[in-house]
Amino acid sequence: MSDQKKEIFEGVAQRLKIEGFNVVNRDETRPWGGFFVIDEEQAQQFANVYFEGLNVDDLKISGKLSPKILIVAPNTRLSWQYHHRRAEIWRVVNGTVGVITSDTDEQGELQQLAPGQSIKLKQGERHRLIGLEDWGIVSEIWQHTDPAQPSDESDIVRVQDDFGR
Repeated sequence: MSDQKKEIFEGVAQRLKIEGFNVVNRDETRPWGGFFVIDEEQAQQFANVYFEGLNVDDLKISGKLSPKILIVAPNTRLSWQYHHRRAEIWRVVNGTVGVITSDTDEQGELQQLAPGQSIKLKQGERHRLIGLEDWGIVSEIWQHTDPAQPSDESDIVRVQDDFGR
């Protein structure tokens, strides 16, 4: 792992600790970067800090929300993907990232999102997060759409993937 990646992860870990968040999972092994998963009990606190006080009750589709922080390396792309059991909201914390969305398997136009900008992704909507010139840090809330079978990391349908997954 590069020193820069290590530094970025340590900085985010420190920030989350200072903000009082309980990190329940940390993954630095993704080819595009990695993520931190925050305790679901802290969803409102997470929304207050990272989504300008968005009321989580307004976000709940099935009653369950999962907060995460994504870290995207420069010049890398997550897979062109969609989910059967969740919708997502992303808000850029640091860096500028690219986002491509579409209702079909055809990729749409690249949108650039700067810090403070956000995007909502519907269940089934194709999407791809892209690291541009610098490291991108993005807060994410999963909105689970099926209360009987909450979404997890296996709920990813990859249409295209740079890493052959």
